Amino acid sequence: MTDTPYQNAVLDDKALQAGLNSINPKFGDFCTRVAGEAWGLPLIDQKTKALITIAVDVVNQDQTGAGNPFGAHVTMAMQQGATREEIEELLLFMCVYAGFNKAAGCFGMLNEILGSSDG
Repeated sequence: MTDTPYQNAVLDDKALQAGLNSINPKFGDFCTRVAGEAWGLPLIDQKTKALITIAVDVVNQDQTGAGNPFGAHVTMAMQQGATREEIEELLLFMCVYAGFNKAAGCFGMLNEILGSSDG
């Protein structure tokens, strides 16, 4: 992880770009260009955008399977200064709007990514 948040969580993260390219080079290039432009919009800060992507993953159930974005989005959020506790609170919040079962799957994957939580 980086010690300071990126100015653009997509365009400044070479490891993320390499991961996208490993799925498919054309896919990686397309995602980097399009998502990089969206992440470059100025009014919403990078940490908030990263937390929003996790919320979208909960709704879409994008936490499992090959090429799933949930792990990358958790890493991205933490690189932007989010804490595990903030991500867990977001998952609790999403229980209300996306469903308890969807959030439960994401809590399980979060524990796989970050290790088990005491809370």
